[in-house]
Amino acid sequence: MFVLSFRASRRKIAAVIGVLVLAVVIGTVVVIGQGTTAASAKAGASLAASTNEERVAYLQSFGWEVETEPAEIVEVAIPTEFNEVYQNYNNIQKKQGFDLTDYRGKKCKRWTYTVTNYPDGQTGVRANLLTCNDKIIGGDISSTEMGGFMHGFEKS
Repeated sequence: MFVLSFRASRRKIAAVIGVLVLAVVIGTVVVIGQGTTAASAKAGASLAASTNEERVAYLQSFGWEVETEPAEIVEVAIPTEFNEVYQNYNNIQKKQGFDLTDYRGKKCKRWTYTVTNYPDGQTGVRANLLTCNDKIIGGDISSTEMGGFMHGFEKS
């Protein structure tokens, strides 16, 4: 049988507790920081969107082939208050590591590309990228057909 005893001053105990608290805080910040770029990390893609090549490469990182030039470029205003439709859209964004709440009230751009390789050869499918300050902040894959669909960038 071993008996171990030690004597520590209050100052040493406080220092050890302080180091442990600091380690937990740093660990939490790292984990939260990784969650904000989940869509980028999954595909190993950059969120840079200052050039057409960067935007197309982002979509290609998910396996989407698109026409090289955007079909539409529109300035959009992210509303300050999200109605049910926008809340549902933001839920799609959250599932892929984005969150539009930080962009409420800001003007952004929506780059729309025609998808050429949607499964089953379906036509009328668009890839929408939302950008702000030349950075991808969200987007979707959607159908322009009546009763169409909308989902995140991951192929289902």
